[in-house]
Amino acid sequence: MRLTDNEALSAALACGQVIPLFILDERSEALGSAPKWRLERSLEALQDALNSKGSKLVLRRGSALNVLRDIVAETGAGEVHWNRLYDPRSRRIDSEVKSTLRSEGLKAQSHTGHLLVEPMQVRTQTGDFYKVFTPFWRNIQTQDVAAPKPEPKDIGGPAEWPHSECLKDWSLSISMQRGAKILSQYSAAGEASAWSKLSRFLEERASRYSEARDLIAEHGTSDLSDNLAFGEISARSIWHMGQKAFASGAEGLEPFLRQVGWRDFAQHLMYHTPHIVDKNWRDGWDDFPWSEVENTPEVEAWKYGRTGIDFVDAAMRELWVTGKMHNRARMVAASYLTKHLLVHWRIGERWFADQLIDYDQANNTMGWQWVAGSGPDASPYFRIFNPDTQIKKFDPQGRYFKRWVAEGQIQPPKTALDFFEAIPKRLDMSVKDLRPHAIVGLKEGRERALAAYSKK
Repeated sequence: MRLTDNEALSAALACGQVIPLFILDERSEALGSAPKWRLERSLEALQDALNSKGSKLVLRRGSALNVLRDIVAETGAGEVHWNRLYDPRSRRIDSEVKSTLRSEGLKAQSHTGHLLVEPMQVRTQTGDFYKVFTPFWRNIQTQDVAAPKPEPKDIGGPAEWPHSECLKDWSLSISMQRGAKILSQYSAAGEASAWSKLSRFLEERASRYSEARDLIAEHGTSDLSDNLAFGEISARSIWHMGQKAFASGAEGLEPFLRQVGWRDFAQHLMYHTPHIVDKNWRDGWDDFPWSEVENTPEVEAWKYGRTGIDFVDAAMRELWVTGKMHNRARMVAASYLTKHLLVHWRIGERWFADQLIDYDQANNTMGWQWVAGSGPDASPYFRIFNPDTQIKKFDPQGRYFKRWVAEGQIQPPKTALDFFEAIPKRLDMSVKDLRPHAIVGLKEGRERALAAYSKK
């Protein structure tokens, strides 16, 4: 969803006239409500960017292979270029497209650019893949991360363009219902927005990133997670901009770039162990006594910020209003669900997949399994986040809770009130409601979780 550092676009332009094409295939159709809404915003921005270069974006709906064959037949195109993804479904589709089109006489080529370094290129000294982040990160730091491809000055296109479907007709935002209006106030899509965010972060906040990134009421992060998820800016561009800033004397960038490395690590694990996306990564966890009942009162209370635990409820409401959640809050909310409530991480993962505008399958599943204990480089079973301790440590003045939970405040801020405008009306929740008692107390939940984990 970008023009800068787009390997496939650069390769195609080197060959002649280019037809930019987006296919709404089974992968996009399977996205949750918030990611689909965000996809529409990203496509709108890409259409505008291409128009400014004398080009346009052709939209088609259907299977990738069938649509590509149709476009080739309509236009006489001789080459097809795309940028690689590493989830199991994309790898299967890529393989089918590449082998079929090549057998039919076309040049079909996938390209790098989604990550700092390709998953197959990062190996241990014994030739294996990495299962722990720290040595993986040390390896990444020694790699020669390719320089970003420049933005093309002009793209142009054929004299006659193939038919394009209308983006609005796809109704990608329909399942968001009234929540779409709220999300639009807290999200900025597109490549230009991503570069603006990165510049402001490097100039204003990077030097304090190490300490500020965990302060949940502070604007201490880059806020680039959704732009990265939709490919509106590349990890390589962030890496090289960071290195340039570091060379100019900027401080605090190593911890920030390390987080970009975590993104690569998640993709690395998904590539080498694809079962991580829907199964326990570690052996011996399939018989752990997690509940897999989707809509219990406890799970519903967790989803809608009604657990009675301040940090958890504020985090879940931030998600409803912005489509994002602070990373520290994600860990605490996930820990409460999987450990205090003993609910399977897959239920939480599916909820985040529906609610996050920065949804990334590799990051999401790795994060949930890390917290639950079933994943690679996981948090040990006895590490059970105490939400009260965490919120006092990372928000001692209580600003985060007040920002997102309206009940009990005389003049709640707009952020907290927007929650009631975003959630379904059927819930009949009101700012006048009393705060609920904890559905599972922190001491009770911890003891129950430790008892369950000790039997493993």
